[in-house]
Amino acid sequence: MISVVLKGHDYKYEIGELIKTFGILKINFISECENYLNKTEDSLLLINEVVESNDVFIIKTQIFKNNNLIDSNKREYKFEKEDKQIDRRKELKRNIKLSIYDVLSKIYSKSSTPWGILTGIRPTKIVHELLDKNVSLIEIKNILKQKYRLNDEKIKLITDIAICERKYVYPIREDLVSIYISIPFCPTRCIYCSFPSNPIDKNKNKVEEYLKSLFKEIKGTAKLLNDLGKKVESIYIGGGTPTTLSANQLSKLILNVLENFDITELKEFTVEAGRPDTITREKLLTLKKNNIDRISINPQTMNDKTLKLIGRSHSTEDIKKAYTLAREIGFRTVNMDIIIGLPDEGILELTNTLEHIQRMNPENLTVHTLAVKRSSRLRENIEDYNLSREKLANDMLNLTRNYSEKMQMYPYYMYRQKYMLGNLENIGYCKNGHECIYNIQIMEEKQSIIALGAGGISKIVYPKENRLERVPNVKNLDEYINRVDEMIDRKKMQLID
Repeated sequence: MISVVLKGHDYKYEIGELIKTFGILKINFISECENYLNKTEDSLLLINEVVESNDVFIIKTQIFKNNNLIDSNKREYKFEKEDKQIDRRKELKRNIKLSIYDVLSKIYSKSSTPWGILTGIRPTKIVHELLDKNVSLIEIKNILKQKYRLNDEKIKLITDIAICERKYVYPIREDLVSIYISIPFCPTRCIYCSFPSNPIDKNKNKVEEYLKSLFKEIKGTAKLLNDLGKKVESIYIGGGTPTTLSANQLSKLILNVLENFDITELKEFTVEAGRPDTITREKLLTLKKNNIDRISINPQTMNDKTLKLIGRSHSTEDIKKAYTLAREIGFRTVNMDIIIGLPDEGILELTNTLEHIQRMNPENLTVHTLAVKRSSRLRENIEDYNLSREKLANDMLNLTRNYSEKMQMYPYYMYRQKYMLGNLENIGYCKNGHECIYNIQIMEEKQSIIALGAGGISKIVYPKENRLERVPNVKNLDEYINRVDEMIDRKKMQLID
């Protein structure tokens, strides 16, 4: 427990997120500290104050325990009036966070905060912004260490990834977009899931109706994009689990997409065949026949006990059979997702998963660190599960890196989420030449992503203005079916009107 007093600013959200990275989950923002200091308290009191005079900012942080000052930090910096490029608000927040970080890191282990003061989802953006300004790689690494307090491992990770991404992100072409299509049905709902997902057995009678509305949105949105001269670079069908659809329904969906959008510059088409209990030879042949070149078969774990615990209705053997079938049919790229930190799993269980995956030898491996999302069943029943803690989660992430290297894979994209174990990250690894363009574009936000279907969120990018606008579709299945015309109009308002 920590109580916090802020003076001269009100960046509660940013300060709260930073403090949480030290493993402090109970944070109490209070307005005055005098009465608090007169009490005998075992919890900490942190006071952060900003005083500004003539563009000079003095930032002071103090931390007390049992009425005693145990550490403090003072920073002073000046904004140069002629420097028009500096975002003053952003720089002020950064310096406030540095002052607080430097105090807390003396009390708590720095090894528990490898990302320093960064709490955002896309840390690679900082590297891209600096590279765009022709800052040298050596200087960028120094900035990440001195101005953001990243450790050496994370500095190497995001600089390596940013350099890999740039050949796909640049030059920015405003005539290219990516398409995301949501199929919000699953065999069962996993305990950690926060995505739009409807049990297929209870919603079979709605699938055709959903597809009818989806096809209408595809046609209407494609017309908008075609009128604007937009071509599609990558397509990603996700969910949910797209392979809950029948082979015939999958074929109709893919043909609908290919016949409506301008695909003259299409470089990649991905379909998530994530759940092996939905994969059949007929469905995979349908995908292959329609020139789908990339699929995902996502075990999450190769331990049967855990699969049952997290709500999956398949076995490790089912995963291996589905993968073997995909190889036999001949897809160019197969991705496999795993999650570290699942309930009751440790190094032994993860090693078993990675040994299986190493033998299968996919082209992509996406490693997710468990994030306990508010809308997941895991969040509702958190006390029922034994979750890996911070050090173990970090050891597990390191183990996945070691196995990726053995499989001759390197990191090509990454992102972070709230409520993630150990304040860590999700990393996509790939063999040379098997980077997923869609994953890179959605993370770096340099290209518009047009999302279709229930729960999809379009991200319209305006690179010249350094601006991004989100256009959400409704999540509820029935609402989407009934309001699909509105989903098209929402995109029209942003893209044209």
